[in-house]
Amino acid sequence: MRVFGIDFTSAPRRRKPITCADCELEDDLLIVRRLIEWADFEGFEGALQEPGPWIAGIDFPFGQTRRFVETIGWPKRGADYVAYAHGLGRANFWAALDGYRTTRLKGDKEHRRCRRLDQSTEAVRSAGRPDVLRRRGPSLAVGATVPSLLTDDPHRVVVEAYPGVLARQIIGRRSYKQDTRSKQTAEHAQARRDILAALRNGILSSTHGIFVDAPDSVCVCEDPSAGRLDALLCAVQAAWSWRRRFDGFGAPADGDPDEGWIADPSLSGYTAPTHLIEERAAGAPST
Repeated sequence: MRVFGIDFTSAPRRRKPITCADCELEDDLLIVRRLIEWADFEGFEGALQEPGPWIAGIDFPFGQTRRFVETIGWPKRGADYVAYAHGLGRANFWAALDGYRTTRLKGDKEHRRCRRLDQSTEAVRSAGRPDVLRRRGPSLAVGATVPSLLTDDPHRVVVEAYPGVLARQIIGRRSYKQDTRSKQTAEHAQARRDILAALRNGILSSTHGIFVDAPDSVCVCEDPSAGRLDALLCAVQAAWSWRRRFDGFGAPADGDPDEGWIADPSLSGYTAPTHLIEERAAGAPST
């Protein structure tokens, strides 16, 4: 199965491109084939139009908060409010969200999705970014399926990834990236190397049921902003989700499907079957 892990940026350019880890999932082994970098949105959108089957884990929030959607009066279902927001056009969309914030009391201007791991605010704050229409409805343009939110081409599946959650599971709160050149340190570089080494050593076998084969030639750790490493982490989450495709792609049973969700087992309590872990560790093929 082809797996894309995509580290998204709102203003792609040569120095800060959208980065994609193009991988192959063979049972429980995720093999990194190559890294792709797009300095514009066209390359990114073109990749999502490639024929399937594939699954992509992309690092941006797909859904709006339930409280926001109901309070502002937009359609309540995920597919409907995404279509509605897309139809507003960029200027009207920003105006609607700016107007919403002005009516809210201090401390109640930005809301949280119920199962967001880092408890970061969503919807209203995100609306101020210039790429918001692209971010809020990518499948409207490419016809892919976003589990729980949008149903379209079943051979092209997009799930929401969040590499920071996965990185913290591996190295805790250590910082592993920095966009500002003057603030980039040897400690950041070592943290990236530690993440990659842990991935190669099967650290996620018990939580995600995924083993990673990333050859040195792919140069995952060389980017100080960690776009390449984050793309790989997104691919891991997408691969986990694909292996849970017959169980809602791993969506939490108690979540709100119209808010969207992050593809990570820490949201659903899933643990890889013990026999898969033992077989892979022993070098035997998994079933």
